[in-house]
Amino acid sequence: MTEIRTFGMFIDGAWCEASNGATFHSVNPATEEIWAEFSDAPAEDVDRAVQAADRAFREGPWPKMSAAERGKVLRRIGAAIEPAAEELGLVETTDSGKLLRETVWQARNLKEVYEYYGGLADKVQGDIPPSPQGAPLQLVVREPLGVVAAVVPWNSQLHLAGFKIAPALAAGNTVVVKASEDASAAIVEFAKVIEAAGVPPGVVNVVTGGAACGQALVSHPLVRRVSFTGGVDTARKIIPATANNIAAMSLELGGKSPVIVFDDADLENAVNGILSAIFAATGQSCAAGSRLLVQDGIYDELLARLVDRANSIRIGDPTDPETQMGPLATKAQRDRIERLVAEAVSSGGRLLSGGGRPANRDRGYYFEPTIVAFENQEAELVRRELFGPVLSVLRFSSEEEAMDLARDTDFAFAGGVFSRDFAKAYRVSRAVPAGRIWMNTYRQTSLMVPFGGSKNSGYGREGGIDAVRDYTQTKGIFINVSGVPTPDPFVMR
Repeated sequence: MTEIRTFGMFIDGAWCEASNGATFHSVNPATEEIWAEFSDAPAEDVDRAVQAADRAFREGPWPKMSAAERGKVLRRIGAAIEPAAEELGLVETTDSGKLLRETVWQARNLKEVYEYYGGLADKVQGDIPPSPQGAPLQLVVREPLGVVAAVVPWNSQLHLAGFKIAPALAAGNTVVVKASEDASAAIVEFAKVIEAAGVPPGVVNVVTGGAACGQALVSHPLVRRVSFTGGVDTARKIIPATANNIAAMSLELGGKSPVIVFDDADLENAVNGILSAIFAATGQSCAAGSRLLVQDGIYDELLARLVDRANSIRIGDPTDPETQMGPLATKAQRDRIERLVAEAVSSGGRLLSGGGRPANRDRGYYFEPTIVAFENQEAELVRRELFGPVLSVLRFSSEEEAMDLARDTDFAFAGGVFSRDFAKAYRVSRAVPAGRIWMNTYRQTSLMVPFGGSKNSGYGREGGIDAVRDYTQTKGIFINVSGVPTPDPFVMR
């Protein structure tokens, strides 16, 4: 019997449980055993967290700090991450099924995110527009918004939360983080890092719970900005909820990203890029390259190589360093993908590899690396985001046809282009609607380069220098420096 760990919430610098005693459980997706219990926060607890964040924004040490001092706090958070990285990675893997070597790497890499935004804290400057002689001095200053609601998903949660928390704090805001109910452990564990770094009480708060918890947070009257990463269906509920508080919002949603491979591509490089695009992280990534578009001349050879590599992927325990692909995060997700793949194959899709649960895994939410070829993009499997290791393949003849296929989607998050012809690859990259495009590679990233989407993939950007400005608002100030009294408004001159 697995010992069940209990995780509380972090509100106003203190650990607590849900005021009504409500809890929910989390299942280890590799074993299908309950391993953790979390507080299921009612609206009253969400209000308490938001009130604490609002107080910390208006009172106490945080609003009195200079931008440079805030930067030091962020760097202290970065320093406190290093000794906690192994534990952060382990709880995230246990909770979500993500490979341990990746979660630990991401936890360690998180230090750089907080150091980067710590360095930007005192670089957010206003402006002085030119004024005619004798006119008031005109100032444009940037000010923090207030309480930020950061709603994070279960996949790469520490990494994605960092791109919300760090720039929000650098700009002078306070934050209430709502962890995903499907895997909350890593975010709660990260609150220990916040505590160890000596962040003032109320500046960062962590709540856990289901849809009611999230609804109470994003619609709270004191929340001035909502930063959400997750599914488009949930986003459609959040958008009207913010009508209550007229909060600013950014949405980083899903994708159905195309990977375009031309005849002149380096095939080995392309295969590695495709594998990284769809089977890394078990396909559970907003940027997953789940639509493969292959030019006629290399179609058969590329697919033969790809299928051979897919069939050799080592599926297993995500804590085993030899494992290359772990389980899906939830049973509901595994069952949904299994059903959609079966429906696609019965409707004419050609199954090239995978398609079901691995024969040697009798426990866990595992699903094989799956490749399905189609004649067109009408199948639901091609058009819907699955968030799993399933690749849809179509062929094309010309550059124009490739671009038409790539653009024929409700999503616009990411994409990839493989060709030795740099001019063509760049031309296609500019033509494909997406927030991020890779040329002759995939999934490589940098905290200095923004990411996000458009259409059903959301709006707004995270990462990069501008992220700090996105957590501020401008204020115009006019100062009479001429010494001349304000003229009588009722006397025309």
